[in-house]
Amino acid sequence: MNTRRFFVATLALLIIGSAAFAQREDWPNSLTVGTASVGGTYFIYGGGWANLIQQQLGVTTSTEVTGGPNQNMILVQNRNVELGMVTLGPAFEGFTGQGDWTGGMQMQDVRALFPMYDTPFHFVALERDGISSVQDINGRSIGVGPAGGTPGTYNPRFLDALGVERTDRLAGASDLASLLMDGQIDVFAFAAGVPISAFLEVEAQRNVVIFAFTEQEIETLLEQFPFASRSTIPAGVYQSLDEDLETVGMYNFAIGHRDLPEDFVYEMVKALFENIDFMVQTHQSARDTIPANIVKNEFLPFHPGAIRYYNEIGLEIPENLYPPEYEAGN
Repeated sequence: MNTRRFFVATLALLIIGSAAFAQREDWPNSLTVGTASVGGTYFIYGGGWANLIQQQLGVTTSTEVTGGPNQNMILVQNRNVELGMVTLGPAFEGFTGQGDWTGGMQMQDVRALFPMYDTPFHFVALERDGISSVQDINGRSIGVGPAGGTPGTYNPRFLDALGVERTDRLAGASDLASLLMDGQIDVFAFAAGVPISAFLEVEAQRNVVIFAFTEQEIETLLEQFPFASRSTIPAGVYQSLDEDLETVGMYNFAIGHRDLPEDFVYEMVKALFENIDFMVQTHQSARDTIPANIVKNEFLPFHPGAIRYYNEIGLEIPENLYPPEYEAGN
């Protein structure tokens, strides 16, 4: 009797194992996630996402430090990396080929996977320098973020739109934190999920002022930049921030190449939302990584595997966000 039970159990495991193998045989052997500069939220969030894929799906996944969303769009389009992270402004410019950095190339093999979090734009300065507003930046030097990243792309545009004269310095978050503390720049501007680890690093070692845009400045930016939206940094996110800070932001989405297997993308998106606590432990910004926020994306087609998951949980994807390769009945 025991021998029979063992045989039945073994047969069942073989059947299950065979089915699993058939399901996964076209999955990638390894993946790379394009992140951004060291010290930024993409770098941390991307590391957590890579670990989750490896732990839950058994696919070896690494991260690559990049220049941020602009470069991630190019890398995913060319399949130099399979996965990446973008804010919607650079995603729109890349998908349509309208950004100067695209060289006119329309990156239409990029697919949306899941919403991540909002990216609020804000600034940190040393208290001793007496800078506490955007207009105080006039005549000063400012670190605006890495070339190709969301802050490095949009901070200069925002400040130009507000008529702020200054000297810009392009660099990653960790480098800009060091430059600010060493007195080589007067202001460190960035945009990422909060809290920004590089801001926390400065705050832990110096007396700082963290500030953003005035209401009038916010209205000006919203009028001129259609993919910017109102954003709030909650009090207490930084020790020196004792009240909510109103600013502008852009939403972030995870992206992947259209050729990723549908079943793999379905299982990856499902695993992410079923293990979101793990991502929140990686970075607090993942608290906003919820399926309902797919509505933040109005132009970038979703991957068929992601559509399958959202349909399964009762969320409708607008018809214009179904990609050409989607097959009815999926």
